[in-house]
Amino acid sequence: MQPYLVELAMVVLIHMLAVMSPGPDFAIIVRQSVGYGRVPALWSSLGIGVGILVHVTYSLFGIGLLLAQSRWLFNVLQYLGAAYMLYLAWDCLRSVPHNSQQVSNINNSQSSWVSFRIGLFTNLLNPKATVFFISLFSLVISPLTPVKVQVLYGLIVVILTSIWFALVATLLTKASIKIAYRRFSHWLERTMGIFLVAVAVRLFYNAVVE
Repeated sequence: MQPYLVELAMVVLIHMLAVMSPGPDFAIIVRQSVGYGRVPALWSSLGIGVGILVHVTYSLFGIGLLLAQSRWLFNVLQYLGAAYMLYLAWDCLRSVPHNSQQVSNINNSQSSWVSFRIGLFTNLLNPKATVFFISLFSLVISPLTPVKVQVLYGLIVVILTSIWFALVATLLTKASIKIAYRRFSHWLERTMGIFLVAVAVRLFYNAVVE
């Protein structure tokens, strides 16, 4: 069992470092937290966790390697990801200043399904996540590791990711953060929009050049 514990520690460390670094998932949780409140952000966190579960599943079955080897299919994924990032960016960029009453009402303006779907698709349509999990399961995890142990790795990664983003959502929905949000909400959302546009442009560029 000792080799598996070392391997699990490596998987968790590498994954959590990637999760905690700035990226589309983190940006979306920040936006959901300060823009719509704790409950929508938690639903989006769950959506991201389910997205990671999908990545883990196809990586375990070797489908990820087929995806990586099919250039046109991977390019389609990059185009879809870029288009979805632009869709989210447009919603952020057209943000306008909110008065106090609008801020108090905005937390109830997004359904659980919409919040979940935003987190799910943001993660699923990020080609970097696809490449990351293919690399993780093909390079870090030994081919000799039993499938049931690899499944356990995947479940632990999914749970830890959901917990991490839930903690971020909880922190960002504290009263002091909401007060600051009333003044700077539109600037924060526009900044998120610019970031998502940059991600989309990068994905389009990679799909065209490669």
